[in-house]
Amino acid sequence: MSIELADCENTIIAEIENPECKRKDIAQTYALILKSSERDKVDWPKINRKIMLRWSLSGLRWIKQQAWSGKAFVTPPPVNPE
Repeated sequence: MSIELADCENTIIAEIENPECKRKDIAQTYALILKSSERDKVDWPKINRKIMLRWSLSGLRWIKQQAWSGKAFVTPPPVNPE
């Protein structure tokens, strides 16, 4: 199955600028862009700068690691309170 994200660059920038979006949301969109046919057309330095402005360099590293590894789409198991 193939999924294509339209207007990749503007989509992720809007998410980065949306205070309701979390790092996990951005990592998921980042991962979709990496698999998109628009991958080579987006301005990665611009996207990465915007991520760093919001979350810092360590936030960018976390988002990239999640996106490249596929972990961005993994839901952690619920915590069992005792």
